[in-house]
Amino acid sequence: MKLVMGIIRIDKMNKTKRALTAAGISSMTATGKVFGRGKGMWDAKVMEGAQKDMPEALTHLGKEPRLRPQRVITCVVPDEEVSTVVDTLIEVNQTPSAGDGKIFVMPINDSYKVRTGESGDLTL
Repeated sequence: MKLVMGIIRIDKMNKTKRALTAAGISSMTATGKVFGRGKGMWDAKVMEGAQKDMPEALTHLGKEPRLRPQRVITCVVPDEEVSTVVDTLIEVNQTPSAGDGKIFVMPINDSYKVRTGESGDLTL
């Protein structure tokens, strides 16, 4: 079992849910609005100046917020379905611009259904 976590643009959430469902991945969890940013093109000196409210640095940063609103979507799937989830997330969320998001794949040791007590692949 693997946990696939995708951090995506906030406006791509509905399209992502539909695409995952169409790909046969019906179980997912989405986290409301989260904020973050990648490495981007930020210069460390510009960021330091912005933190000190230096006008030149603030002008360089522009009016864009330092952290962007995003969504987090997670799916726990059998190992053989990981590529389906990853490929779907990339296909739906990829644009020519920076900031499309990140995908992380992590191992899951076990899972349990609260209602029945079942564990392992029976819970997926």
